[in-house]
Amino acid sequence: MPQTNRTVKGVLGGLLGLVGLSAVAGLLVTASVTPVLAMTGITGSRAFSLFEELPDNLQVTAPMEQSTIYATGVDGNPFPLASFYEQNRIPVTYDQVAPVMYDAILSSEDKNFYNHGGVNLGATIKAALGNVAGTTDRGASTITQQYVKNVQVQECEQDVDPGAEDYEKQIQQCWLDAAVAKGSAGIERKLREMRYALKIEKDYSKNEILLGYLNISNFGGTVYGIEAAANRYFSTSAANLTLVQAATIAGMVQEPNKLRIDMPQGTGTTKDGVAYNSAEDGYKLTLERRNYVLDRMLIDGKITKEQHDEAVATPVVPVLHDSAQGCAAAGDNAYFCQYVKSVIEKDPAFGDTPEERRSNLRRGGLQIYTTLDMRVQQPAIDAVKARVPQAMPGILVGGTGVSIEATTGRILAMAQNTVFNESANANLGAGETAMVFAADRAHGGSTYGFETGSTYKLFTLLEWLKTGHSVNQVLDGRLKTFSPFTACGDKITNSTKINNFGNGGGSVSSVARFTAQSLNTGFLAMAQQLDLCDINETAKSLGVHYGNGDDITVGGKDVNQAPNAPFPTVLGSKSVAPLQMAGAYAAVANNGTFCEPKAIDRVVGSDGQDQKIPETKCSQVLAPEVAATAAFALRGVMNGGTGAAANPNDGIPVIGKTGTAEKEHTMLVESSTKVTTAVWVGNIDGRAPLNSFRNGDGVRLGDIRYGLARAIQSAANDVYGGDAFPKPDNKLTRQVTAEVPNVVGKSIDEATAILDDAGFSATVGPEVDSDLPAGTVAAQNPSGQAPTGSTVTLSPSNGQGATVPAGVIGQHRAEAQNTLFGAGFTSIAFDNSCNPPNSKVTSTDPAAGSAASKTTTITVSCQ
Repeated sequence: MPQTNRTVKGVLGGLLGLVGLSAVAGLLVTASVTPVLAMTGITGSRAFSLFEELPDNLQVTAPMEQSTIYATGVDGNPFPLASFYEQNRIPVTYDQVAPVMYDAILSSEDKNFYNHGGVNLGATIKAALGNVAGTTDRGASTITQQYVKNVQVQECEQDVDPGAEDYEKQIQQCWLDAAVAKGSAGIERKLREMRYALKIEKDYSKNEILLGYLNISNFGGTVYGIEAAANRYFSTSAANLTLVQAATIAGMVQEPNKLRIDMPQGTGTTKDGVAYNSAEDGYKLTLERRNYVLDRMLIDGKITKEQHDEAVATPVVPVLHDSAQGCAAAGDNAYFCQYVKSVIEKDPAFGDTPEERRSNLRRGGLQIYTTLDMRVQQPAIDAVKARVPQAMPGILVGGTGVSIEATTGRILAMAQNTVFNESANANLGAGETAMVFAADRAHGGSTYGFETGSTYKLFTLLEWLKTGHSVNQVLDGRLKTFSPFTACGDKITNSTKINNFGNGGGSVSSVARFTAQSLNTGFLAMAQQLDLCDINETAKSLGVHYGNGDDITVGGKDVNQAPNAPFPTVLGSKSVAPLQMAGAYAAVANNGTFCEPKAIDRVVGSDGQDQKIPETKCSQVLAPEVAATAAFALRGVMNGGTGAAANPNDGIPVIGKTGTAEKEHTMLVESSTKVTTAVWVGNIDGRAPLNSFRNGDGVRLGDIRYGLARAIQSAANDVYGGDAFPKPDNKLTRQVTAEVPNVVGKSIDEATAILDDAGFSATVGPEVDSDLPAGTVAAQNPSGQAPTGSTVTLSPSNGQGATVPAGVIGQHRAEAQNTLFGAGFTSIAFDNSCNPPNSKVTSTDPAAGSAASKTTTITVSCQ
């Protein structure tokens, strides 16, 4: 076991470090160092600065550390998704290293470690003089001095941008600059190293220095620190290293990349091209160095002869453990990992510059706790994998599902049908990509996003309600060419007739019914009463933007040059990421409060202290009554409407909306009051119709969204539950009526135009007897007040009728007969009540004032 108590000699050495440039140190410097300085030309103030300038980063507890991203497991506890590092390092405490490891490193590197004050002065001066003479470049460093060198190397490496094109070259230069050089440069570095070593011995205990050395040392490649070395080379921990393993690892520190044992093809080649230190030669160089360590341990009395001989007879047999880093290590969770990585690399919470943020991710030892909840994520993964093929011939099929907590914006699940691969496109296999289908380009997603289809109709519905309209207002949503529209206050015309899904003819119905049926023509009728720019502003206020990050626009260009501009805004041919659409629907479910998507809950620094996390906020974007009434309409989609097949029907109310775009993209968004789920299934490059293909279960690709959304939302409901949605607002669900224009006497065409301008539709009924000219409107129903958008039935005149004269009432029999004959009626029947000579007419059938055929018998009653 390493000793913790120092000898008298060690105390004296320590005093030299404590006193610094005191009398004792001064004597040593004067006697031993000054001649060397003189020989190299290092004199005056420059020589003095070698012993005065001290770095601020000589802490033995602050090496570069890997950062780890965590998710929440099904048991509620965090578990690692992926790690990121420039140096694969897992710091350990003193008690987490096997004693035999300390013995091995001390015997081979610094047997007098516990007996000196940080510097082996005699050996160092001798090496320094040899450097000056050019006869040697050896270091003669103690473990403390080696630690100083490693710190300086790491400090240099931390200044290298991980994204730099010459990154590897710059890293190599850091090692070269810290290496022992011949001549004055080597002497200067060695003297400064001595001073720093004395400083460390003053500030830290021997055990702390030894542990710091083991935690920071390189053991080949990206393997740094004793724990990572134990894991990599022997699939064990530092605490469980055996004698043979400890001696092997201790032997590597002198030339780690030459002596590493994870390259069976060899760590180099001779001038003749023969590989050395390979599996074939039994890792000969490493074996020789290991045996040297074992020899030193035997001499130092750390092991017995029997232990020594048994260990020397043991071949070098690595038991390698691959420690994958980056999002590829996250498996099916890789796409969420990639989203989190993009947040870290772009958000100022992780650094002021891109270089600083990349450095903190790979070197800062951050523990990043994310919002991913495996209770929802795993069912989402299973649902996507079961329904959406990874790859299919003839189509680049893609599918994703993302769930967020409606009340916070926390991303709970993000699953995708493909296999994560960050290789260049030329090296990708079928169904492999690093693109995050659920996200926008800034977060690893598609350059343009994917078309939303009718899920974008949400924003027309919301703008309709925001402007005070009712969901029970009736409009003419029958198939026709809708024009004009208003965009940013300007009138724009349209010459294109848009069909409904399934080529339906549309209907005259309420906005609520249009929503449930996702009727294109109904929403175009709504949009004619709105401003298209205001619809898009509503979408933007709910976090929606194009996949490339640009603002949503009308038609995607100048409205004066876009005769079809209404359709992208109203019907949804907008390229938006599914996550943004989920956020918008979540705001409706959350009483109008929109919460920005959030992927990170907590970040803990390498010092164990909580760090600042990316700022996300929740804000009231929609009035609660607007959100409640929109939810009322959207419930109709899931209850008997186009989204009914996606309803979990588990007793938890859900709202939602379906969307299909050009037969190449399908989307569906649904939400409880707690969790919102958006799914997209489509053709990644948009060049093949979905429904020409079926998955392994025979389901058309265009229909996969229903079962997919249902499965994911059902899992979310199981975990998070859901409440009843608030009741809709009375004013926004009122029955809207208007005065029906009186069109009696008008031609059918004229009457239809008048009614249409007033917001009503017209239908022509059978002809009726009337004295009006044939073909003109003789009657209408309804008249007076009627619900807006109602259909008015027009009854045209047949021209064969006459009006029973009102003046006949009160006349004597003879007078009445003449009056009726005069009106054109030829058949008159007086009942017996009219026989008395003084009787007068009291009624007729048909009634006085009504129209009847002239051949109709008029029955007259008297009194």
